[in-house]
Amino acid sequence: MIVVATEDFEVYHDVVTELRERGVDFTTVEPGDPIPESATVVIIAAGEAIGPPDDVPADVTVVTASPGNPRKAVEEAVGLLRNDAGQTIVGIDPGDRPGIAVLVGDRVVATFQVPAEQAADVVREELDGVPEPLVRIGDGARLVGARIIDDIEDLPVELVDETGTTPYLGTGTRGMGDVLAAVNIAHIEGEQVTSRDIEPTAGELQRIKNRSREQSEGNRAISETLARKVASGDLTLEEALDEHREG
Repeated sequence: MIVVATEDFEVYHDVVTELRERGVDFTTVEPGDPIPESATVVIIAAGEAIGPPDDVPADVTVVTASPGNPRKAVEEAVGLLRNDAGQTIVGIDPGDRPGIAVLVGDRVVATFQVPAEQAADVVREELDGVPEPLVRIGDGARLVGARIIDDIEDLPVELVDETGTTPYLGTGTRGMGDVLAAVNIAHIEGEQVTSRDIEPTAGELQRIKNRSREQSEGNRAISETLARKVASGDLTLEEALDEHREG
């Protein structure tokens, strides 16, 4: 049983809401009240205590939660309740909006789909403080994938053959393909890399120029020189469009 015992109203509200949304059984007690015998995990706010050490059963684990960020504490508590074991692995299906899946052992604990420029931040946040984490990224969308690998930094990364990782999507599952592919990528062993040097093809440069034309005010594409800078990650498309207008 998970017990929530905190005087911090924001932490209490956020943690209870997160637990309810996940359908997890829990109870609450006032700080200082006896911990129920059925308790396995107690969630408190950072800086709080649940009583003198002698009052805390030896088999109860205390988890601290921060205001505005209840998910990590709840995830840790649920993992302890289920005796989760296994490495934390992040799978990434690269693209303009990469699918990202966080797995602990075989269990999917979180998924995301964000703009490519935000992917590395999501990965770093999810793996902050995690022992022996691993990132696995698909080898498709080469330019985007290479930029994500460069942006992640200081985390072990494996490059995975993503052939066949996108499943068939039935009715009502539109938009889930990239996330499901990320889950599959997380399960596949790859080649450890620290960077990925990519020379953009003519087709890849043309796609960048086409995107710039679609986003420009005058329906004008950026130059190939600027497109190469976008491909290498030296410029965002918006920055390249600004330079193009100023030139």
